[in-house]
Amino acid sequence: MAASQFSSVLPIHSSSGVAIDSSGQPIPVRRRMSTRNRLLFFATAWLIVLMPFLFWWSTWFGRQLSDKQLSEFLNDQKHPRHIQHALVQLGERITVHDASAARWYPDLERLSSYPVEEVRNTDAWVMGQDTTQPGFHNALRKMLDDPSPIVRGNAALSLVRFGDATGRLQIVALLQPARIVAPVAGRVIDTDNVSTAIRQGGLIAKIQTGPQITEVRSPINGRIRTLSAAKGMEVTSGAELASVDPGEEQVWEALRALYLVGQPEDLPAIRIYQRDLQEIPDRVKQQAVLTEQAILGRAVHEP
Repeated sequence: MAASQFSSVLPIHSSSGVAIDSSGQPIPVRRRMSTRNRLLFFATAWLIVLMPFLFWWSTWFGRQLSDKQLSEFLNDQKHPRHIQHALVQLGERITVHDASAARWYPDLERLSSYPVEEVRNTDAWVMGQDTTQPGFHNALRKMLDDPSPIVRGNAALSLVRFGDATGRLQIVALLQPARIVAPVAGRVIDTDNVSTAIRQGGLIAKIQTGPQITEVRSPINGRIRTLSAAKGMEVTSGAELASVDPGEEQVWEALRALYLVGQPEDLPAIRIYQRDLQEIPDRVKQQAVLTEQAILGRAVHEP
């Protein structure tokens, strides 16, 4: 009896090597994955998980750096993002009054003239965190002549922390649309659209000059306000292509600085942000009102 019970459930192997049941029907055979294929499978799955993490780990400025890494990153000429990473970490040390940060102060002054705009921009912010340093003060004043409007603006904002209003006009400029001009003559072969939100470095247009294509990018975060050149149009070098309204954070920081150093002649640029428009956030409107009140209050008491 036991033998007949087992024969009904156990597979029988034919001479061809195919498993069949007691009724003569073939039974599907589950083939095991080879060791090599299993290793390839797990390696691929691990990379799918690991690669995004490694990218995040290598670009996230919040990752803590050791003193040795800070020094290496600040002098990494091949990777500007490493320099930025170190600058952000150094800025955080300064804000919590970590005395160890002082050993890298000469690097901060050196990087104020670094060829990469993003590095100079971050450096201007970091030097504004310690207003006891005459070297930082002098470096920031020189950065008011930087070719980048965003670097000039950040340097001016940091100077306000020193009680220095030298960069007031650069701060007012942060409230105004950035004018985008053609760096070369040629035919416009592509443009973005009006009202499109754009990041700093985002593509505004492409210009073709013979076989060469030049990409024109936004110097600031914001929104495209106007387009003066259409696809297919011929433009000359220096011709206006577009204008970009500044982003919320830039406007808010500029209004806060002008609360301290603004003058009555700055009010037209400030009042634009008091308008009841959907694209102007409430906190910006409120800050614009407070900034005007502070300026008018100073004007009453100044001779």
